[in-house]
Amino acid sequence: MTTVAKEIKLINNVKIGGPNSFFLIGGPCVIETHKHTFFLAREIKKICDHLKIPFIFKASYDKANRSSISSFRGPGLEKGLDILNHIKKELGVPILSDVHETAQVEKAAEVLDVIQIPAFLCRQTDLILAAAQTQKPLNIKKGQFLSPYDMKNVIDKILSQKNDNIIITERGTFFGYNNLVFDIRSIPIMKRLGFPVVIDASHSVQKPGGQGASSGGDAEFIPYIAKAGVSVGADGVFLEIHDNPPQALSDKHNSLYLNELHVLLSSLCQLKSALSRNNSLD
Repeated sequence: MTTVAKEIKLINNVKIGGPNSFFLIGGPCVIETHKHTFFLAREIKKICDHLKIPFIFKASYDKANRSSISSFRGPGLEKGLDILNHIKKELGVPILSDVHETAQVEKAAEVLDVIQIPAFLCRQTDLILAAAQTQKPLNIKKGQFLSPYDMKNVIDKILSQKNDNIIITERGTFFGYNNLVFDIRSIPIMKRLGFPVVIDASHSVQKPGGQGASSGGDAEFIPYIAKAGVSVGADGVFLEIHDNPPQALSDKHNSLYLNELHVLLSSLCQLKSALSRNNSLD
């Protein structure tokens, strides 16, 4: 039996979950420059508008969880939020970014339309409660160390603050050292919780610490993971997108080329449409 996810309403009549078509959370891993981030947001929005796909732009103002002390982290909270706010106002797109400490939540909530809890922090009760208290929609990344069943405990923490605007994202599970695997069962299991479930096709192909001082990945498998997730009911797809991944300052090995995005999203639309027709026949 298929569970229909709760519908979540964002700015400018963007709706996700419920009866709506699948949506995209996409953008670069980290804000590199204002100009570059705006360019990516604008180009991704054009593609999504053409395909009539609800779009949430994502980029991190600070990548606090890095392999190396010398890894690029981004412009920081205040400058990063200013950049994201400019993109939001100019392009009219909902904005998502992640918070790492309770002290960041209030300031971030002034700009963000969706607050993201990173996978490694999905059990941090104080952080989750502080984010939930803003009444903003929350995107919770399932930790690589958690089973999909364990996400109910995370959801209960959010619900305790009278916030039911929740998105759950699958981003792979530890598979030995420096590797992740996507357990396709995770999507239908988490959908039973009643909230939109997203397949993070970029981080699911990541190899944490695989390059020694940085993470590696197999970006060629991103389309396969995305299609597999949608085929078993994912409501949305999360993608790291960059115009030149080899030169990206973070997650270069698990980012999708911008010029490959239209083809992938088009195929996902066709897949989702075929599944909807099949479900209506059933």
